[in-house]
Amino acid sequence: MIETITALEALRQRVRRWKRDGLRVGFVPTMGNLHAGHYSLVELARQHADRVVSSVFVNPTQFGPNEDFTRYPRTPEQDTSGLQAAGCDVLWLPDVAAMYPFGVELAARVQVPGVSAVLEGAHRPGHFDGVCTVVTRLFNQVQPDVAVFGRKDYQQLAVIRQLVADLQFPIEIVGGEIVREPNGLAMSSRNQYLSSEQRELAAILHRTLLSMRDAVQAGEPRAQAEATAGAALRAAGFEPDYAVIRSPDLGEPDDGSGGPRVALVAARLGRTRLIDNIEFLLG
Repeated sequence: MIETITALEALRQRVRRWKRDGLRVGFVPTMGNLHAGHYSLVELARQHADRVVSSVFVNPTQFGPNEDFTRYPRTPEQDTSGLQAAGCDVLWLPDVAAMYPFGVELAARVQVPGVSAVLEGAHRPGHFDGVCTVVTRLFNQVQPDVAVFGRKDYQQLAVIRQLVADLQFPIEIVGGEIVREPNGLAMSSRNQYLSSEQRELAAILHRTLLSMRDAVQAGEPRAQAEATAGAALRAAGFEPDYAVIRSPDLGEPDDGSGGPRVALVAARLGRTRLIDNIEFLLG
């Protein structure tokens, strides 16, 4: 039976007991409104740990002034039952006061330069500062041995890896694979903002990524593949922020070089902003 904890000292006592017994603790942070993609991360954490904690906290510091913090879906009962079915032992359910004891405005902030400045960081200023701030607090609260993050937020995973390495957290970071709808659409809490027609149209994002991969693997210059992808998205009714191919560190690779690549896209469909990516090898 899953245990829901809302007080920090109770959480720390629970984790201390586990570690005293020699158990390895896994952690899956979320903002709730969970779906099969989230539950797959819990199941993956179970493979790497003896006990699993998942948090649900809609973090105000990672939303911009014109973003969807107030309308972000909150489904605590559904989340609790889903987490239990996925094998989660503890649901950490802090409120804003528990997360930010001095209030959001006076909160100490954590920033990861470089990798957080491009792509999502450029289009959502301050977003990754909010992510790093809350993840650092969650790591301090839970003190896990391993933490699992989804690869759908590819840049977020890269930022978290750098955060952990730079601050020397004794935490293993594991990336979970993207879970997709039958039409290829990456599962996301924001998908429910889409109408049924938009959900079908949104599958174009994944097909666009596959086309970008196929184009550069066939020898097409990266810039041309990116331009073609952007034009295709606009023609389909999207407003793309970017459609790019990058190295794993999110730097711009040389066209003449081979190795691992990631194609990433972010685009608005109506009022909903969607992101997706695929990893592949070139050469």
